[in-house]
Amino acid sequence: MPHRPVSLLAPRGSVAADALRAGIDALLADQEGGVPLEFPPEVLAAAQQAAGRATSLEERTDRTDVPFLTLDPESSTDLDQAMHLERTDGGFRVLYAIADVPWFVDLDGPVDHEARRRGETLYLPDRRIPLHPEVLSEGVASLLPEQPTPAFVWVLDLDAAGELTGIDLERAQVRSIRKLAYDTVQEEIDRGEGHPMMLLLQEIGALRTALEAERGGASLNVPEQEVVAENGQVRLQWRRPNPIEDANAQISLMTGMAAARLMIEHGAGILRTMPPAEQSAVDRFRRQTEALGNPWPAEQTYGDFLRSLDWREPVHLALLNQATSLFRGASYAAFTTVEELSEDHTQSAIAAPYAHTTAPLRRLVDRFVLLVCHAHASGTAPAPELLAALGEIPGAMRATGAQAGNLERAALELVEAMALAAWEGEELDASVIERREATESENGDGAPTRVEVQLTDPPVTAWVPMDAMVGERVRVRLASVDQATRRVEFVAADAPAADGDRA
Repeated sequence: MPHRPVSLLAPRGSVAADALRAGIDALLADQEGGVPLEFPPEVLAAAQQAAGRATSLEERTDRTDVPFLTLDPESSTDLDQAMHLERTDGGFRVLYAIADVPWFVDLDGPVDHEARRRGETLYLPDRRIPLHPEVLSEGVASLLPEQPTPAFVWVLDLDAAGELTGIDLERAQVRSIRKLAYDTVQEEIDRGEGHPMMLLLQEIGALRTALEAERGGASLNVPEQEVVAENGQVRLQWRRPNPIEDANAQISLMTGMAAARLMIEHGAGILRTMPPAEQSAVDRFRRQTEALGNPWPAEQTYGDFLRSLDWREPVHLALLNQATSLFRGASYAAFTTVEELSEDHTQSAIAAPYAHTTAPLRRLVDRFVLLVCHAHASGTAPAPELLAALGEIPGAMRATGAQAGNLERAALELVEAMALAAWEGEELDASVIERREATESENGDGAPTRVEVQLTDPPVTAWVPMDAMVGERVRVRLASVDQATRRVEFVAADAPAADGDRA
């Protein structure tokens, strides 16, 4: 059975959707020079004009007879990818259609300049701030069902073990026949049913996961904090992706690895990089596994060890959080010659060279990767103006990513404060996931010993001034909630109540 996320019980822990909307509006109004909210008129006009752009099958492969499927969250309308999977005599063939955003977004045009200013689609608890105008991102460029749509189609051949044996990339016209939703697909598979292509996706995903383990790749299977809207209310819940989502992610990862291979072979492109974990961090994590009574075997890769952990177990949860120190330093590396490539251009978590290429509706860099890869696959040199633009994209992604991250964190703090108000003054169970020793300053002041705890219900993490061992189960009390400042204070359950604490 798939994991069912622990959620808050409505109406307790729920907040009115209109109150949340007002809070997010205030956050957006307070930002100075941050995330742009409205598209300038000239950008909207250019997008509207581009939306009427006709496609010619003289320049494209006609793939409209291929029954592509999309697989996304149920509410998604900005659909970047559609797939068609089939078994072959030697293994498998994956046709992976990616929205042809460059067809509608001219290089150095108004929509391109605005996209570089935004970097990525921003997802807030009650709204989405898109990378491109919706006439494109949720209209003509989206791989919506029964809509003929221009797309880049990756043609990926795999052997019986799931290894990539052939790579091609074409510009095509495609038609998705059906939009599938993660939760529904997983429920069908769990009942022993399911669309035949989803069963094949599950099989290919398992093979690719096994190959990832052989390469020494790893992923952190920690729960995600999710805000869910239901009947005019919103609530928080922990959510772990369904197994079919992991399989779907493997197709995207494989495509990103294929893109990286093409770009490295031809000497131009943009890679997604992550340096290997420093040995000191690896040694520290190994000591933590021993201290918590769940030692990491010397003969086991850290990827296999992380895959063996279950976040529902307090000690395992603490270890998964400690393991984040091994996944730091992700960046982008642009190059226009082989000589510009760094010696180690591997994305260490994947344990292979990798590129972002499957989400051009929602992420700036993918559009440029697709254009470069198509040129390479076609045996032509990328256009000079495209090569000239590559060096600007990593900086744009870093800057806009930082802005988006700050706003997303503030929005989640707001949701937490609003939802936690119902628990003010109550004691709750929690798992300790980090500990920081007390510090002293020259004047005798300093920070007390603190622990970071993760609660199951309500689903939040928080720092608490108390002492406990990592992996230990503790009781904490929600001392105060200030929705205006988004501040939430937890204390040890046996700490004296301060003036103003609710009895």
